[in-house]
Amino acid sequence: MAEITEETKKDNSNLRWWVLGTVIFGTFLGRLDQTVVNLALPKIIGDFGISVTDAAWISTAYILANAVFVPVWGKLGDTAGRKKIYLIGFIGFIVASALCMIAWDLPSMIVFRVIQGFAVSADYPTAMAIIAITFRDMKERAQALGIWSSAFAAASVFGPLIGGPLIDNFNWRSVFFINIPLGIIGLFLALTFIDESVGEKRSAKFDWWGASSLGAALFTLTLVLDQGQTWGWTSASSIACYIGTIIFSVLFYMIEVRQDEPIVDFKFFKIPTFVYTLLNNFIVFMALIGAIFLIPIFAETFLGYDATQTGYLFIPLAISLMVAAPIGGRLIGKVKPSYVIFFSTLFCGAGIFLLSYIDPRSTALDIMIPMSIMAFSLGFGMAQRTNLVAVVVPHEEIGEASAVLALVRNISGAFGVAIFSTLLDNSINGNVLSIARQSFLNGSGVRLMQQFSSLIILKAQVAGYATVFEVAAIIVMLGSFTALLINVPREAATTEHRVIAE
Repeated sequence: MAEITEETKKDNSNLRWWVLGTVIFGTFLGRLDQTVVNLALPKIIGDFGISVTDAAWISTAYILANAVFVPVWGKLGDTAGRKKIYLIGFIGFIVASALCMIAWDLPSMIVFRVIQGFAVSADYPTAMAIIAITFRDMKERAQALGIWSSAFAAASVFGPLIGGPLIDNFNWRSVFFINIPLGIIGLFLALTFIDESVGEKRSAKFDWWGASSLGAALFTLTLVLDQGQTWGWTSASSIACYIGTIIFSVLFYMIEVRQDEPIVDFKFFKIPTFVYTLLNNFIVFMALIGAIFLIPIFAETFLGYDATQTGYLFIPLAISLMVAAPIGGRLIGKVKPSYVIFFSTLFCGAGIFLLSYIDPRSTALDIMIPMSIMAFSLGFGMAQRTNLVAVVVPHEEIGEASAVLALVRNISGAFGVAIFSTLLDNSINGNVLSIARQSFLNGSGVRLMQQFSSLIILKAQVAGYATVFEVAAIIVMLGSFTALLINVPREAATTEHRVIAE
């Protein structure tokens, strides 16, 4: 029988797609957990006897740990081995889920969620690097990266659909328990189908000082973005976080430029294509996440939907994204990436703008159609955005580059939620005063006055949501022009990496 070589194994088309399916499963599971746990917070509040403000730290702890450790895992994957780091992250996720399931009070839950966020953060940079290594053909890689990216949207949709029934029929601990059998399946798939790979000519030396300073900078930045509205953006706590972010960022830069193998290679930022692609990603995801996180709140507050019904609203969004991503990937090599990303971003903004017309009389279709337009447009350029990061950096540094991309998307989402939630509050407060000055009540009585005040507040709130969607749309549409600055070097656009047995 002919011996099956490593090269033959990697050339096998079926195996490549099994690898893609494996990392999609892992990415989906990690993002699903974040969505589902948010649904469980009301039950956790009741069981632990804590306030809503206290419960927010259950999500904050996860977000902080995830943001801080993404670049660290990306570097470790390139130096120690991507499969090894991917498996460590998966095992950590399973163990942390089991710990969260048996948490007995708020402090224990926060500690276990930090561990869980720490483990999950290994997925994105290693998964992207594994896909880039597995799919050497540039067009196939772009399609694979686009399909993989759609797992993020799918998780946000299926979170309420899966979590709602689990919480209603069992209890909040079931949303952590479900991660254990699913995690074991994902671990088995990774052990079976993923091959080990490391960056070429990379030493095992790790920049712990750089990792520590970057972690501190990201911690203070993410903390103030998450808690700033509660504390007050000019409060002593927020100002302390601003100062800490600046100091640790400067310290991180000073450390990194002296390192032979830094956590973040600042030479990446001398590549215009890399910089403009990151800028486009930041703008798109800031506006997108900042605006879309308001949809469930609007649906449950003004349309009377429950969590499961709200989840149904996002099904067309996920389908649109998953359909558009591979279609956009097929345009690799046929249409300039800058044009695809430009029109993708522009029409994404148009979809967000249509959401400014929703009100308490809106139907489900009034929300589904704009979100589908937005998602299809975003998905159409998803493969192009992700692929550009992979093709313009040195092959052995794909893990680091993908970690930077993940970091930008995480931070941009945090910026979006902070900015647009603040904009919503300020807009509503301003609208109440403006509408009250322009309104007149013909009649008297306590009940009539209460109804009059309620109508003013309702109108002010709806107008506030419209303002947020309009601002988000304008930001995305203006951000589309950053795509026209992207100019892929000819050698990066035409080179297909040779298959090398690692």
